[in-house]
Amino acid sequence: MQLGRDEDALDEVAPSSRDETRELMLLLFEECSTMVTTLGDGGSAPVKVQVFDETGEEVSIDQADPPVRTAVRTLLAEVHGNTEAAAEQVEIALKSANRDEVDSLTLQALRWTVRLSAECLERDLPVTEWISEALS
Repeated sequence: MQLGRDEDALDEVAPSSRDETRELMLLLFEECSTMVTTLGDGGSAPVKVQVFDETGEEVSIDQADPPVRTAVRTLLAEVHGNTEAAAEQVEIALKSANRDEVDSLTLQALRWTVRLSAECLERDLPVTEWISEALS
């Protein structure tokens, strides 16, 4: 992800099974949720989630491409402490999405993990050790 090439990132983390893919996504979204909460000062300074289309225009979550829509819904469920709903979103994607959409969802989770952790580190906020090690 640091190199900015999606195919390289997928080669590094590509899980070999559906169960591994689900676990990876849930882990990344859980970590993103923790970092959003940290950046939002425990909820006292909310972090805004925006969705943009391919032209750079902001759109509603419902107008986003399916992988982005799933990513936002999964993150929001995690942020609000609804891990079960987050798992359901990932499960729906794994059952109904094609491989490219699953890859896109995985990449979205990776991108957010990298961006949120970089922001936390820049602000001297805590980041899970395995993430900070991966970024160093």
